[in-house]
Amino acid sequence: MAEITAALVKELREISGAGMMDCKKALVENNGDLEQSVDWLRKKGLAAAAKKAGRVAADGLVGIVADGNEGALVEVNCETDFVARNEQFQGFVAAVAKLALKTSDVEALKAMQLSGESLTVAEKLTQLVATIGENMQLRRTAKLGVSNGAVAAYMHNAVVPGLGKIGVLVGLESTGDKAKLTAFGRQVAMHVAASNPQALTIEAVDPAALERERSVLAEQAKTSGKPAEIIGKMVEGRLRKYYEEVVLLEQVYVHDQDLRVKQAVEKAGKELGAPIKITGFVRFALGEGIDKEQADAAQ
Repeated sequence: MAEITAALVKELREISGAGMMDCKKALVENNGDLEQSVDWLRKKGLAAAAKKAGRVAADGLVGIVADGNEGALVEVNCETDFVARNEQFQGFVAAVAKLALKTSDVEALKAMQLSGESLTVAEKLTQLVATIGENMQLRRTAKLGVSNGAVAAYMHNAVVPGLGKIGVLVGLESTGDKAKLTAFGRQVAMHVAASNPQALTIEAVDPAALERERSVLAEQAKTSGKPAEIIGKMVEGRLRKYYEEVVLLEQVYVHDQDLRVKQAVEKAGKELGAPIKITGFVRFALGEGIDKEQADAAQ
């Protein structure tokens, strides 16, 4: 049986909002599996809806570049915010972001030569580690492009232009004015930074995540004691609410609470004089998915 540490119980409490004893019981029942424990708590009605917020568990910077109909994001990690404010480190992240327009593969990016340098990205990173004295890594990169339209960019909590904590790219296809299209795209990118959607459309929702949600909702609905056909309708109704939370086009638009994002897109297209289609988005939040080591007070 997995060891149920105080740190693990604390992490489950932070994710679920459930009480300490309930969290400990959930972990015991699920052999220490965090994800299954969240589901167990939700099925018992002991937890708030699970959130997919990526906890900031590593420092560094997200770098972003947008150039007409293409854009790129990179995440470079270091150990402390002190180094993230270092001009050498910031210059490196900005340079790597520009190179990322040429590839979406991390290993290929590491092998590329930096502009004005005799070093590759990987070699320069090694040099910075030796000079600054902290562990650093180029963690990930992503590209986004459109054939006819614009890629809009937004950086939340920017420390300098193009560098910050949450970077978003949004691809928009349209024959309308590029400047106005980009301006609207930036508004959508701001929405994505704030709302953290998981998919562009209902059809694009991850099947495994959807099935997991359906299972939890079915267990919750069974406690009502209603007939199976009513329970089925209850689940489908709650799934619609789920889509409104995780699907970009179904979310309430942060800039106009009376509209869904899909309605805002349609409205913007009419104002532009040409239809707009959002083709994709990428959102990098610094440190999401990386767990910091936490000391167990009991040890």
